Amino acid sequence: MAAIKEPAVPNGPKEMRKSFQYPGDIPLELYDWVPAQQEGFREKLIKKLKQNPFVPIGCLATAGALTYGLVMFKRGNTARSQTMMRARVAAQGFTIAAILVGVVMGAGRTTPTEGPK
Repeated sequence: MAAIKEPAVPNGPKEMRKSFQYPGDIPLELYDWVPAQQEGFREKLIKKLKQNPFVPIGCLATAGALTYGLVMFKRGNTARSQTMMRARVAAQGFTIAAILVGVVMGAGRTTPTEGPK
């Protein structure tokens, strides 16, 4: 009976054939990329604000118009309340437009590793 031959490289070199625990024990030699350093909440927020600063401005304007309109409604000033609700709708439109402009501009950007298209 012929001896069963072990495949030449079943799971990589012998020193890499040990059973790995997911996710941290896989040696970087098996990857053709190195994972990027993870961003914290603050760093990610600052990066997003720099990319498209008009979205948070629109959100704050929407919240401000809504709050002021509700206060005016509670006080009985219906004309001012109605004006602020219209301003809120305009601020929401501005926010949606800012999001769409950011998406269109972001689609044209390239990542540092990607290079130009």
